[in-house]
This record gives sequence, C-alpha cells and structure tokens, in this order.
Amino acid sequence: MASDPKVHTFEDVATHNKTKDCWLIISGKVYDVTPFMEDHPGGDEVLLSATGKDATNDFEDVGHSDSARETMEKYYIGEIDSKTVPTKRTYIPPQQAAYNPDKTPEFVIKILQFLVPLLILGLAIAVRHYTKKE
Repeated sequence: MASDPKVHTFEDVATHNKTKDCWLIISGKVYDVTPFMEDHPGGDEVLLSATGKDATNDFEDVGHSDSARETMEKYYIGEIDSKTVPTKRTYIPPQQAAYNPDKTPEFVIKILQFLVPLLILGLAIAVRHYTKKE
C-alpha cells in the first residue's frame, strides 16, 4: 500500500461504474477492479452491481477467502472520504421505455372480444337485409 493514500469522494468513485472502468468501496478503501473484471469467479455483473455504494456488506456476505483478500491489495488505489458517503442510498430505477397498456396482448384480446361480435351482428343484419323477400 502507498504510504500516503489518495482520498476519493463518493461521487468520484460512483462515476466509475462500467466494465472498462470499475471502482469499488470496501471497508473504507477504494479499489480499481477494472483489470480483474474478466477474472472474477462470480463474473463482472457481480462487481458492477456493487458500484455506486459501499460494497463492504456485499463483499463480506460472500465469505471471500484469504487469498481473495490478498488479491484485493493490488487493486487498492486509496481511501474513501467517509463524510461524502451517503448514510442511505436512494434507489434509482433503471431507465426503461414507458409502459403503454395499448400494446399488450391483453388489450388486443379485449378489442377483439368487442369487435368480433359487432362484425357478426353486422353480417347477420346484412344477410337478412339482402335475402329478405319483398
């Protein structure tokens, strides 16, 4: 470890949340795990899901081995400024297209349930009208 570790803000660390640029906060330390993304036994999705928050609980819950903890040291890049870490992280839902109920299969079925009987009624009236003897 460096003798004078760099102190990072939470906002700065949170911006590094991509496969090609991934930083994690574990036990008050900041790790740049970008080179380890492909080699992580749990896959890169596990590491990406731990970005933008204090990942200490995620890390400890898995029960990493001593060798995993030693491996972490080569990715150490500094400390986190604890004053910048939010006490409770607010959930930000992923961006997705707006839900349109008019495009669901259920909506199509309801329209057909309405239109098909009308079509049958219209055909019955038309057949009666054109086949009626005068």
